[in-house]
Amino acid sequence: MHGSIFMLLKRYVQLCYDHSTWVKLLERSGLEAADFDAKTVYPDEHIYALVDQMAEMTGVPAGELHEKFGEYLVPDLMHMYQKLVKPQWKTLDMIEHTETTMHKQVRHDHAQNSPPVLDVQRLNENELVVNYVSKRRMSGLAVGIVRGLATYFDEATHIDVMPTTSEDGEQVRIHVRRR
Repeated sequence: MHGSIFMLLKRYVQLCYDHSTWVKLLERSGLEAADFDAKTVYPDEHIYALVDQMAEMTGVPAGELHEKFGEYLVPDLMHMYQKLVKPQWKTLDMIEHTETTMHKQVRHDHAQNSPPVLDVQRLNENELVVNYVSKRRMSGLAVGIVRGLATYFDEATHIDVMPTTSEDGEQVRIHVRRR
């Protein structure tokens, strides 16, 4: 997992809770480094440990934490990839083009990174299906990002996001519809 995700997780925990929660989270996860370098790729086990401990500390299930964190990530992701985003794009367009723009760029810039594969099928102008494929089994993050995009584009009250398979699998189907 890319270090920038850990840095954003740290900021998220500090914002939602406080700095001491982040420190406790690191300690309970068995991680010693208080800061993660944005340009380094870390073992996926680090993110699993942090999320598992956060779930235990807060009583919020890990899948729900993934979703909340995904929503939180969107403004930063939009800023990081603004040069790849067409001005006319909205929520469904962003989802449809993520694999061929942002994920393509991530894989090109950081060969060690492996964002999930998103096979998106546009059903019509108001509906699409995302086939999420990743050994990380973190589709909750993708669901949260979709919700965060809808908020970002002021479409939150018009977008339905429905995982249609178990959210903890390596392959998850997510149905997204604009009402």
